[in-house]
Amino acid sequence: MTDIAALTEAARTAAGATAAADDATRASWLRAIADDLDGAVDELVELAMAETALPDARLRGEVARTTGQLRLFADVLLEGSYLEAVLDSADPAATPPRPDLRRMLRPIGPVAVFAASNFPFAFSVAGGDTASALAVGCPVIVKAHPGHPLTSRRTAELVVAALDRLGAPGGTFALVEGFDEGLALVDSPAIQAVAFTGSLRAGRALLERCVARERPIPFYGELGSLNPVVVTPAADAARGATLAEGLAGSFQLGHGQFCTKPGLVFVPADSTLEDALPDFVGADVPKLLTEAITEGFAAGRSRAVAVPGVEVLAGDRDTATPLVLAADASTLLEHEDVLLEEVFGPATVLVRYRDPAELRTALDHLEGSLTMTLHAEPEDDVDDLVDRMTERAGRVLFSGWPTGVAVGWAQQHGGPWPATTTQFTSVGATAVRRFQRPVVYQDAPEHLLPPALRDGNPLGIPRRVDGRLALPSADGRA
Repeated sequence: MTDIAALTEAARTAAGATAAADDATRASWLRAIADDLDGAVDELVELAMAETALPDARLRGEVARTTGQLRLFADVLLEGSYLEAVLDSADPAATPPRPDLRRMLRPIGPVAVFAASNFPFAFSVAGGDTASALAVGCPVIVKAHPGHPLTSRRTAELVVAALDRLGAPGGTFALVEGFDEGLALVDSPAIQAVAFTGSLRAGRALLERCVARERPIPFYGELGSLNPVVVTPAADAARGATLAEGLAGSFQLGHGQFCTKPGLVFVPADSTLEDALPDFVGADVPKLLTEAITEGFAAGRSRAVAVPGVEVLAGDRDTATPLVLAADASTLLEHEDVLLEEVFGPATVLVRYRDPAELRTALDHLEGSLTMTLHAEPEDDVDDLVDRMTERAGRVLFSGWPTGVAVGWAQQHGGPWPATTTQFTSVGATAVRRFQRPVVYQDAPEHLLPPALRDGNPLGIPRRVDGRLALPSADGRA
């Protein structure tokens, strides 16, 4: 068994130095990792293809997404607003009198990252969790997913080599494997947060373990999502067959093993989409990523097709073919314990609604999701639908499909429980916020303040000064 105590102690020792490293230095670490991964893309893709059965083009795109994330977080560091620097001048006339107060975000310390099964690069060893934690100065220990061990080990070797070459402290990054090793990571007093992408069952168990520690720590989990889609009668009449083709492509993409797969689609009764959809559904038996996913898909499929009132529109109820089910909204509400459970794999459920009131009632029974999608026409009155979607999803899409999560400053990848456990997620610039905590310096001598809070803005970063946003001028002052 890996010596978890030694690894976590090394991470604890490194944390002071990684936190003290300036933004340009940490940005150079991220860019070096990205460059080395890009340079090894052929080797990495070959390993991942052998372990996951994912195709070459998909994996090359995922490596590019991974290195793009690393470079994005380097840009986030150099821009500077991630520190949330706020300065309030002393005001003895205030009630109560206000001292000089200066606040910023600081790294929390070593982080444990649990890699995902369905993205061997972008949500794995060097994925968004690792990149965002390293960016703000938190050492990272990754627990590899057993579905792609060789890919994980080689990726970790490249990360370590890049960090060593640039002089990062020993203990800044490490990889562990094994179920017991993962639990030992969560239990280690040195670990200050856990990030996880995986099933609701496993995520809840880790969440409870984080909370049960003598000193509880945050758990940042992405756990499950149905990603409901609503098609209005006008949209179905205008482009039902086109929508069917788009839905088929989305729910079968990656054999339905995307966390943003549309698993629940509300369509008007007697819809064109429902009639057209079977023509776009494949008949192959896909190889899923792991035995556990294969077994879970079979079990979920069996539970769903056994529900009275559920029809099989496409696929085989007894094999792992892509599957389309259909049911009336009343059936969904009567059997929501089964039909509102995520089935991870190539399956989706069409829910027929008769009128807007029935649709609204069904939507009110949904839990949180990463996404919700609306297909409507300009003449549709959909304000109420958009409000309901905003309450239940972290990303609301219009006339598109949820599979595919762009990486950028405005993006995030969360939603109300059980989609994620907090408002900050592994995608987008705000991912770094999970691994920072606010510290206020009161009446601190100038020379003891972090550079981000000193007079004259020596770092040239955006700051809020006496309640007003102060952007750096051409000379870097604010």
